[in-house]
Amino acid sequence: MPRFKIHHITRYLYDGPVRDSANQIMLYPVKDELQEVVQHNLTISGNPSVAVFVDYFGNETGTFTHPHPHRELVIDSKIVVITKPGLPPETGMSPEEQWNQTERLKSQFQFIDFLKPEPFAAIDALKEVIREEQKAEKGPLETAIDFSGYINSNFKYQKGITTVESTPDEIWQLKSGVCQDFAHILLFMLRLINVPARYVSGYICPNKNGMRGEGATHAWAEAYIPGQGWVGLDPTNNCVVGESHVRLAVGKNFSDCSPVKGTYRGIFDHSLEVTVSVQYEDGHTVRDLNEVIEPPTDPAQTFTRNSYRKFQEMQQQ
Repeated sequence: MPRFKIHHITRYLYDGPVRDSANQIMLYPVKDELQEVVQHNLTISGNPSVAVFVDYFGNETGTFTHPHPHRELVIDSKIVVITKPGLPPETGMSPEEQWNQTERLKSQFQFIDFLKPEPFAAIDALKEVIREEQKAEKGPLETAIDFSGYINSNFKYQKGITTVESTPDEIWQLKSGVCQDFAHILLFMLRLINVPARYVSGYICPNKNGMRGEGATHAWAEAYIPGQGWVGLDPTNNCVVGESHVRLAVGKNFSDCSPVKGTYRGIFDHSLEVTVSVQYEDGHTVRDLNEVIEPPTDPAQTFTRNSYRKFQEMQQQ
């Protein structure tokens, strides 16, 4: 059972003093039979009080406000976690029985959110791909694994070409992106064949295995398979999720699982840096500065960065 030390730093830098920074954090690792959290230390600029609750999807979530003027906000999370291998993806059912039981899930309340596809202009093109990739002799589990392999083979892993605000249609046109983009396309494909699917945020810790996403925040999808439960599929690395993946949160999409999001009061813009390092038991460490968002040069674009200011000016108008 591998033991990982993960250090996740989120740093907001402001062009001038801002205040009333209100934030939501989803940096609390999942605690279950496959993932043991040995230690978790969380440090935030200004030492605000963090209110922790469990959200609709069962994620441990924190909220805090930094009311005083500041030009920097740092959220520093250090965890020590032990992961365990799950059961191999095997249902023990015939494909026909799997599909019959999958069909019954549509009437079960807990799966409704994970079955509804989001708006997608290229849905006809995606349905055509599904018709070509889906084989009648395969059940939902094998089909989900095949879909993950299709994305891995047909989409290029390329950092910087998309952002967290990129739409599924943009990703589809580019046929490129990073882990969160690959996960979103897989969600669409699974939901279109009525297999419940959810987005997962976390980290990947492959220890020199050359897997994409090492030393950074990572994302993948989980498909609900009758007789098996939730099975994690990582299309970025074309693999079934195992003990190299550390889970933080689940939801319908990235927005439900964003590690940090918030707003602030002030006229100044900001930039964002996210740094993740993973230390293994042998002392080997991987570090990655995996996201830098520069402030826009056009002042008119400030509204897209500071939703609090946008709201205030809408109220005044």
